[in-house]
Amino acid sequence: MFWQSVHQFDQQLTLTINSWYSAFTDPVWAFFSDKIVWIPMYVAIVALLIWKLGWRKGLVVIAAAGLTFGFCDQFSNLIKYAVGRIRPVNDEFMIASGLHILERGGGYSFFSAHAANAFGLACSTFIGLKYGSDKKPAWLKAYGGWMFFWAFMVAVSRIFVGKHYLGDVLVGIVVGCAAGLAFGYLAQRVIIKHL
Repeated sequence: MFWQSVHQFDQQLTLTINSWYSAFTDPVWAFFSDKIVWIPMYVAIVALLIWKLGWRKGLVVIAAAGLTFGFCDQFSNLIKYAVGRIRPVNDEFMIASGLHILERGGGYSFFSAHAANAFGLACSTFIGLKYGSDKKPAWLKAYGGWMFFWAFMVAVSRIFVGKHYLGDVLVGIVVGCAAGLAFGYLAQRVIIKHL
């Protein structure tokens, strides 16, 4: 009964947020939700890490980011199949209540791998750059600002496209930050002790 109440509350919050769409913002949310368009940014991050940290430290941070992605993806899949929560786009109540849908899709909803991966990447690479650099340059704040803005937009886009509930996104953010911090600090320890 408790979890049913939580689910209903999550449905209502999701519907409220999802209702704030417009013809202007729909393409923005679809853009941030699309994994493929971000490949050039990932390539740029790899180049930045190697340029600013050198190839040895850069590869350690890249490995940490890769481990973060892998962990978030696999843990999300494990939890999704264990919980079996239907996506909003496939929930008859959500559709009947006026859910605005930009993407269709199957699978389960809880929790958002998009949110987890985005925040995991932001945390792991920011920590790697912060502790891998000998100095704390001004551009690091700009990098952190961009990465966390991007992660936030990716996470919120999942509600606006209709693929996730707010609760899925919030849990994804927590999991992503925890994984990013853990692997980022692991990279930091490797850099300090061995490089």
